[in-house]
Amino acid sequence: MDNMENLFNPSLAAALKKLDPEDGEQIMEYFKTHALLSREKALLQASVREQKKLLVENAKLKKDIDQLRGQLQDKQKRRTAKALFSQAPPPHRVSPAHCTPDPTSPSAPAAAVPSCCPPPSVSSGESRDRAGRRRRAERKARPVSDPLSLGAESRIDASRLDLRVGRILSVRRHPLAEAMSVQDVDVGENSPRTVVSKLGGLQDLDQLQGSLGVFLCNVKASKMRGVASHGRLLCCCASDVITELLAPPSGSAPGDRITFLSYPGEPDGELSSKQRIWELLLPDLQVDSKGVANYKGSGFEVKGKGLCRAPSLTNCTIR
Repeated sequence: MDNMENLFNPSLAAALKKLDPEDGEQIMEYFKTHALLSREKALLQASVREQKKLLVENAKLKKDIDQLRGQLQDKQKRRTAKALFSQAPPPHRVSPAHCTPDPTSPSAPAAAVPSCCPPPSVSSGESRDRAGRRRRAERKARPVSDPLSLGAESRIDASRLDLRVGRILSVRRHPLAEAMSVQDVDVGENSPRTVVSKLGGLQDLDQLQGSLGVFLCNVKASKMRGVASHGRLLCCCASDVITELLAPPSGSAPGDRITFLSYPGEPDGELSSKQRIWELLLPDLQVDSKGVANYKGSGFEVKGKGLCRAPSLTNCTIR
């Protein structure tokens, strides 16, 4: 409470006592108690935010440790198999010089030759076949079990998407498709990008001009009904006719990156069409019950500015 005395000017207490001699002291005590409770509430909220951040970081560390443990186990298996192959004894070969009896020796049995000397061509051929099969099996198994050969391309999560804030400079109907529109978009580059979108229920295109949106910028350029599209505009969709733009947080500027706290990493230069990364990630891009856009519970975040949201929709998909 000593710190509370410094929050109020002594002249304020004197003025209250002068205006209300009976209750002035109680009013002053109420103000001090309210200020103390407000300060404790702020400290508690800061502690809860820090705890949530630590839980997310711990989950990521646990995931990384499990992945490294799996890689070490795979390496150990390969080393054990290699050691077993290198220690295997060579196939037994019987020398004809040791099994052919001396014809001059009277003690040499006549039936010793067929029982002691198997045909050398059969045993050596079988051993070569076994060695060849083993080498072929090793060559086939090596690229599958080696985790290092998979590289960074095995990581399939939202960090591979180059999502940026963009401003729609102009918008017009597609000349060959009534349901599509063509936008010129500033995404923080030297020149605007052309993006072709199917906006569904968004019919009033004039309202889109000057708006901020979220754009996927590392998709491969493709022609859509004769017009080349160099990006993808993200929309929140409750149905084919109920659609609205995914909105960046206030204060965002064209070119700001959208990242995910639980999935750090740099995006691909261009998403591979063969891997179909966008199609694999799309089912996990959702708007939750609070209207916040997220990937597997991790929000679309512009660092230092906030989270991306749907203007009015909740519990819907992002496409």
